[in-house]
Amino acid sequence: MESPATATVRQADEPNFPIDGSVTLRKEKTKRLLHEGELQMISFLKPSTTVYAHCDLPCGVYDPAQAKIEALSVKACMEKYAANTDADFRSRSVAIKEERSHQVKEHLWVLWTDYFKPNHFETYPQLHTLFNDATKLAGAAGTKGTQDVAVADKLIAKIDEIAAIFWETKK
Repeated sequence: MESPATATVRQADEPNFPIDGSVTLRKEKTKRLLHEGELQMISFLKPSTTVYAHCDLPCGVYDPAQAKIEALSVKACMEKYAANTDADFRSRSVAIKEERSHQVKEHLWVLWTDYFKPNHFETYPQLHTLFNDATKLAGAAGTKGTQDVAVADKLIAKIDEIAAIFWETKK
């Protein structure tokens, strides 16, 4: 004769055998409810309307002014750096300038890769070069790596050229 513990182990190993009389039924019901809940969540998250646009969102969200504002901040940091001799102030000025320089690059990259499309590059063949030059002017070889205000002025001029083309494409 088997001991009760041995009998329980053997019974639990058998598929779908209720150990306490209802555990298997509760597990199956829980699985079914979870599956139904997942299906409801998927249908809830599925978009009801599909929108098509040539950019990430319908027009109106891109503007080269964002890059220019950051470039003007870079120039201001350079000017404040030159006007102050306090080491802590200068250190903070350099950190902010480098952060803002990176933001210029981010804003330019978004315009370059998300807003402008192949037809724009055909109409304005200089556009790739403008973006390349501008992002390099905002990088380590440009405003990130110098305190020369003339470099910031060159960056701002490139952004203005890009902005002129951007607004032409909006007409």
